[in-house]
Amino acid sequence: MGRKKKTLHDYAAEFHDLAVKRHVVEQHDSGERTRVEILYCKSCEVPVRVRRDRILEHLASARHYRNRRLIKQQWDRKPVLVSAPSDLHLPVKLGSSSLTSQPPLLTGTPGCSVSSCSSSLPPPSLPLLSSSKSSTSSAATSEATPSTSDNQPQNFSSGRVRSPPLPGWASNPWLERTTNSIGVRAGAGGGAGLGVGVGLALFGVSTGSRALCHSLVVENGCQLLYIVEDQRWELEGVFSQEHLTHTRVLRSLDTDIVLRDQCVSGVVVCSPPDEASVIILDALRAGKGVFCEKLPSLNRHIAESCFDEASRCGKPLVCGFFKRFDPALQFLYKRVHENETLGRIQRISTISRMYPPPSVAAIKSSGGIFYNTAVHDIDVICWLLGESAPDTIFSLGHAFCREMAAVKEPDSISVSMKFPSGAIASLDTSQHCNKSCDQRLEVHGTEGSLQMDNRNPLGISDHSTSAALCLQDTAERYRDAYRELLRHFLRTLRGRESPFFTKEQYLWTIQVAAAAEQSWRNGSAVDLRNEALDTTIIKTEVQ
Repeated sequence: MGRKKKTLHDYAAEFHDLAVKRHVVEQHDSGERTRVEILYCKSCEVPVRVRRDRILEHLASARHYRNRRLIKQQWDRKPVLVSAPSDLHLPVKLGSSSLTSQPPLLTGTPGCSVSSCSSSLPPPSLPLLSSSKSSTSSAATSEATPSTSDNQPQNFSSGRVRSPPLPGWASNPWLERTTNSIGVRAGAGGGAGLGVGVGLALFGVSTGSRALCHSLVVENGCQLLYIVEDQRWELEGVFSQEHLTHTRVLRSLDTDIVLRDQCVSGVVVCSPPDEASVIILDALRAGKGVFCEKLPSLNRHIAESCFDEASRCGKPLVCGFFKRFDPALQFLYKRVHENETLGRIQRISTISRMYPPPSVAAIKSSGGIFYNTAVHDIDVICWLLGESAPDTIFSLGHAFCREMAAVKEPDSISVSMKFPSGAIASLDTSQHCNKSCDQRLEVHGTEGSLQMDNRNPLGISDHSTSAALCLQDTAERYRDAYRELLRHFLRTLRGRESPFFTKEQYLWTIQVAAAAEQSWRNGSAVDLRNEALDTTIIKTEVQ
């Protein structure tokens, strides 16, 4: 006898994320009704093909994993009760539909009075209400329930300030609601004793900064007060409707509103380098600390001016070299330097293949693969070796993508470097990866070697041509690194730490990236000891 064919209900019983949906189809001619059953994913709310390989591929996708996390966070979140005004005598649940009918409330962060916060905001239509009991009960609830960085923030203040909608944005009800609301988190203190939330503003949103944006909304040590972005579809691709309930969305023309707001202590810049430097200088001069996710500028003099301005204003400027904060690399660094278990370092090799690949426009705006991807591996290698720059560097590259070839940029490169200590380093960097991001590093010394492999929750390495066992994109892989980097920025705002990356380190790192690009374009090795690069324009365009 042959094997019994599985039914839809068998698959639904085997995979708990699947269910069977019944639809009634009515024939227009005869009026006869027929019942049709489909296999359905409960988390993603999409039909699934009745094939085991297709089912496994969907359940292992980043989209399904993200939707499951969102659903879990919604179920895990407990409502916080705040005291209602005396004339209502009823408790109000935050996040409930009845909140829209309540009078606006405004609470301030430490060191920022209510009057100073409201001075740069549109005046509320109703009188302000304060409730000390509500903040006390909110803090007690947060202490009773331990918070983790994987969960959504549970404590939000009851503050809502009505403001007029932005021109041209009122057609989208979600954006209209986020534009008309702003709040300051009551703050349960997010990891490492960060205490009450720090007011932040975000400039520029893109899918490439998804990991950092996720950290901004889940970290209890900060409150995202503003987002400045002209392209509203970028917001919809990164933030959910729930994430922006207490965040005000502005256009770039309204930047002055953010810079004048005394409740904003820091600015997070995710804009391309050609736009980031202007935002950085304006924010520093307004008395805000700056976290620049990408490079501050591809012009050496402008980059230096950003660091000099930060030093003059006494405000931190943190660069987004996130890989240093990856827990696996932190552990590897301690093994190499503190324990000295490897002896003298002889060779370091890195592999960085992106998944999903960034768009051609994103690569081009960030300066190309040497400044978008390879610069982070260059920083890690110099950090592990304790040396500022190599003596010799040689690069090969090719554009396998037709669009990248059209803009005269490679999408896959190999870089070899030799350092003064004699150590040899190699970088294998590519914008293409077919199943999951590939992030590996090996360190070889005279006494042994260490290897950082891809992080796989299942503990299984899949090198076959079948669907990946556990899809992991680059944002998921370095989510913890971005979270720790954000916490470092928050500590610099409080004066507890100095920025980990100095001006000299930054200039050396991008100088090495420029030498790698020059070697690729000229087809010859670059000797950094004897050859002088163009120190004004780091990135050169080929017409």
